[in-house]
Amino acid sequence: MSNIRNCSRCGKMFNYIAGEMLCDVCKKEIEEKFQEVKKYIQENPGSGLKQIAEDCSCPAKQIKKWILEERLMFTENSPIQITCENCGARIATGRLCAKCKATVTNALNDTVKQRQQALAAELAKKQAQQPSSTSGMKFLKT
Repeated sequence: MSNIRNCSRCGKMFNYIAGEMLCDVCKKEIEEKFQEVKKYIQENPGSGLKQIAEDCSCPAKQIKKWILEERLMFTENSPIQITCENCGARIATGRLCAKCKATVTNALNDTVKQRQQALAAELAKKQAQQPSSTSGMKFLKT
């Protein structure tokens, strides 16, 4: 079964599988632009977001997206200020600092463990309520 969609960037129809609604041509162009921006940042580590966007002919919005996706990282002395969305600490990439990531991960793991324990207890309770296979009619072997 095909899932035909229009590319959100160029409007061309393509067979959509998953992820962003971009055709293969646009995905390739965006990846090439990413490599260009990455190279520019490596060669010009002191550049700001506006300068990078202008020199690379890339929207600042796209660069910010790559930062949030943790595809681009910046050094401590970079003029681009990225802060943790939870605590406000200065970070090199992404949305959360290492401490906040660990807190979120631990909370998620605890929730999963609690849910697994609740399901196991519920299953044990159901099994305890079922009559055992040894009760009921018994037949003698002759």
